[in-house]
Amino acid sequence: MDKKLLDILACPLCKGPLVYRKAEQELICKADRLAFPIRDDIPIMLEEEARQLRAEEEVE
Repeated sequence: MDKKLLDILACPLCKGPLVYRKAEQELICKADRLAFPIRDDIPIMLEEEARQLRAEEEVE
């Protein structure tokens, strides 16, 4: 994932910062507890494509 792209991306819902999880290929919004997928190096920033983080999932 390109560092410059990560710096400008924000959560489409709350406009908050995102955390990149390389192993899972996801962008995490801590505030909304959503994980946005990255497919073929393209972040899918749609609410309906995001998965809700489980309560036991640690958000670093």
